[in-house]
Amino acid sequence: MASSPKLTDQRLGSLDAYRGITMFLLVAESALIYRALLDMFSEGSMGYMFFLQFTHHPWNGLRFWDLIQPFFMFIVGVAMPFSLNKRLSLQGDRSKVTKHILRRCGLLFLFGTGLHCVYADALVFELWNVLTQLSFTILLTYFLIRLPFRVQLIISLGLLALTEFMYRLYDPAAPFVKGENFGSFTDLLLMGKINGGGWVAINCIPTAAHTLWGAMCGNLLLSHQSSSREKIKYFVLAGLGGLLIGYGLDWTGITPIVKRISTSAFVFASGGWAVLALAWFYWLIDVKKVKSWTFFFIIVGMNPIFIYLFAQVLGHDWLTGFVRIFNYGVFGALGLSENLLELLNATITLGIMWYLCYFLYQRKIFFKI
Repeated sequence: MASSPKLTDQRLGSLDAYRGITMFLLVAESALIYRALLDMFSEGSMGYMFFLQFTHHPWNGLRFWDLIQPFFMFIVGVAMPFSLNKRLSLQGDRSKVTKHILRRCGLLFLFGTGLHCVYADALVFELWNVLTQLSFTILLTYFLIRLPFRVQLIISLGLLALTEFMYRLYDPAAPFVKGENFGSFTDLLLMGKINGGGWVAINCIPTAAHTLWGAMCGNLLLSHQSSSREKIKYFVLAGLGGLLIGYGLDWTGITPIVKRISTSAFVFASGGWAVLALAWFYWLIDVKKVKSWTFFFIIVGMNPIFIYLFAQVLGHDWLTGFVRIFNYGVFGALGLSENLLELLNATITLGIMWYLCYFLYQRKIFFKI
């Protein structure tokens, strides 16, 4: 979703780094590096508890890895004002931009549903992938992006209120039970099946707030009416407000934090962390100009959809298996432990996927949809 594939001073370095780090973490997961690191420690140890944060919480709670998908959708929103302004300046016709957005969202929907066919090794219709949901959140944000700030905020809160209402109306006594909630009910209607992990397709409704909040932040970053210091202050206040509401809803027992069905408490809490992360990157990179370290990550984010699809389709299975042939053949003969071999395998796989991003960057090859 970048506005330009070139690294220049005119680009928002914080957004590039934010996107790049998020994509790097996603690629590392496909390389199985977190699983390998988790297996290095005994259950209950400090190391195990730390790397457990790189797995999804089974239900009510929030781990670091639960923030990656909200970060991804939030970053897309932040980038939209930049990319849309550039496209409008080049084409000068909003109808053409609208057609482009419709085409992009259609492709994202096809990519998302197609990935589930790859996972199942069969032709299936499943709507749980982040790209499928992103196709909805981008489209909704596009048609709302020119509205006043207050209207956008009210609509985003309305999406969360609507989600809360639907779940509570379906089962007032126990609205957030895994596999027995309104989201699972709609999955049965849409797909005739329920996800074993508790994920639901209508997550696209509440998590659209992430993308819309990102666009609101992007518009603020583009604004010349506020100084950098004021922008950071607004981000920090908004982020802390999101954390206060999200964790408050959970701690008081009103609404639990559950990522798998994107409860309102989860959206507020994860959205708060997303905005605070933007504030941190913006302050460090664009204000303080501490940016030399970012290149390693930025190049991973220059082809975000491509590397995500590559990692999911080839990296997670084929590439790790290919590396394992030579890794185990050479280092296994040296007597290295199974855990160490798996960690080495994951590290080499991650290195290859990083180098693929670097190879494409060096040759100025950027895949766009």
